[in-house]
Amino acid sequence: MTFVVRTLLAILLWALAANGQQIRFTLLQREVVEERLKTGPGKNDERHDRLEQMFREAQCGMNLTNQPVRGSKIPNVVCQLPGQTCSIIVVGAHFDNQGAGSGLVDNWSGASLLPSVFQSLRDVPRTHTFVFVGFTDEEKGLVGSKFYVKQLGGDELKAVNAMVNVDTVGLSSAKLWLSRADKELANAFYAVANSLDLPREAVNVEQVGSTDSESFRLKKIRSVTIHSLTQETLPILHTAQDQLSQIDLNHYYDTYRLLVAYLAFLDGKLN
Repeated sequence: MTFVVRTLLAILLWALAANGQQIRFTLLQREVVEERLKTGPGKNDERHDRLEQMFREAQCGMNLTNQPVRGSKIPNVVCQLPGQTCSIIVVGAHFDNQGAGSGLVDNWSGASLLPSVFQSLRDVPRTHTFVFVGFTDEEKGLVGSKFYVKQLGGDELKAVNAMVNVDTVGLSSAKLWLSRADKELANAFYAVANSLDLPREAVNVEQVGSTDSESFRLKKIRSVTIHSLTQETLPILHTAQDQLSQIDLNHYYDTYRLLVAYLAFLDGKLN
């Protein structure tokens, strides 16, 4: 479904104080964020195309590319938001569906947030260059994210200051995979959550498997994964229960707000 984002955009520039730091960003109306979640196709090639379309609607335009991935028939989708420096913050989420259920939980819930977050950050000049990546074939062994990291040259690898991964959100309030998170990134997440009066929670998910942030962590790039899994919601993954009805739209929009504010905060905090 195509819609004109400009007609639904809430032109509200937020200024938030987190640990004494002023951070500025634009928030979209809930209808925009929720519509992007609800229009997730089932097939992976269609998901790629839909994600690319949403980035175009968000006016990524000339900075939108497809990255062919060795070992996959479907490329990564890459949208760049240029900053005032070459220092990079990668924001990633995989768009592929494992096959059971709709895959809207795991992980169209994360992938469909990327264009909205890009759109929310673009109206204020940024220090860092933000690179938003929809990763292909995460469910087949982190194929897209491993390739993305592997193809970075030495100087490019050094330029990546941090990686923020979004995987399976909206089942509950946003949580950190704390045991695999960089300490500075985790502390910043909690500071922003506190400023927004949102829960500060951590649930480690080693028992579930891996996720795209691990491709970066293994290359010594500080990283963090934001998710919403609990002991009660674990049985939803990779089953027919993976459906839109499992997502709490209030938690989902709160996660979007938190992610936007968190990235704006990192932009001013990280060296």
